[in-house]
Amino acid sequence: MTLPLQPLGITMGDPAGIGPEIIALALGRQLNGMRRIVFGCPHVVRRAVGVVGLDLSVREIDEVSQAQFAPDTIEVLVTSSFTQLPSFGEIASNCGQAAFDALVASIKCAIADQISGIVTAPIHKEALSAAGIGYPGHTEILADYSGSTSVAMLLGNDLIRTVLVTTHCSLLDAIKAADFDAQMAAIRFAHEGATALGYRNPRVAVAGLNPHAGEGGIFGREEIEIISPAIEAARREGINVSGPWPGDTVFMQARQGHFDIVVAQYHDQGLIPVKYMGLENGVNITLGLPFVRTSPDHGTAFDIAGKGIADPASLETTFEYASRLVAAKQKEVA
Repeated sequence: MTLPLQPLGITMGDPAGIGPEIIALALGRQLNGMRRIVFGCPHVVRRAVGVVGLDLSVREIDEVSQAQFAPDTIEVLVTSSFTQLPSFGEIASNCGQAAFDALVASIKCAIADQISGIVTAPIHKEALSAAGIGYPGHTEILADYSGSTSVAMLLGNDLIRTVLVTTHCSLLDAIKAADFDAQMAAIRFAHEGATALGYRNPRVAVAGLNPHAGEGGIFGREEIEIISPAIEAARREGINVSGPWPGDTVFMQARQGHFDIVVAQYHDQGLIPVKYMGLENGVNITLGLPFVRTSPDHGTAFDIAGKGIADPASLETTFEYASRLVAAKQKEVA
């Protein structure tokens, strides 16, 4: 039996960035018949509706159960309320706090099964820091507040997908952190994530850490001593995984259809090829959470915030991926 589908939650992101604008634009195209709830400040959302020139109403609610989903109406669950709207494109502690509060509220609702998943608009790391919030980004907040002990980032588009062994840390720390256990976790997450996206027996490729995947130990021994043993162990678990492949060609092979998903060793190794294919189609998925979470593959774009020219395409793609993942979870429960 399929369980009733709860509404999808959307966090407004940093109020000084393009998050509220792209939410208004995306919802303006999808509102009627879709069950969406924005977590954030209603005044910020109203301003965003005006910036993009849409004829939409904003309705304030205090609980998910109060949502009515009337035509041409954005439901906003109030998690902050600015008495003076923040300036566009400026780092501010109150914006960082408001973005954080919206995310934490959405996590609580997701854990309570009041919403089917979370789509997060971009936050600004410096604004979080200015607010005294000691997290480097969404992923770490989501993991901590959901009680998840192991999570991973899956970044992708229609052509290539990647899961990261390490995320937001220096390259030196990433090399230290990319140990056997981290390799195994990333390979498993890549298999599970690709499966959830509809790939049967997904072909997982693991990128090497060193140039030419170490060239048989000439350029480093991490591939021999850490990465290859993890690949072999994952194969024994039944995962269709291969590598380590040179990082400078493995994504090209994935784009050509040889692999369904790539395990990248560090942040930029995985994100550069995905983002090079176009931010408008990129999506970020957090694996390992007890609920679905997706986000656009771009930042707050302070330079164009408030100008009404932000493109909602990536957010719309994010909605599509969230729906696919929620449907997959529904099948698991049924």
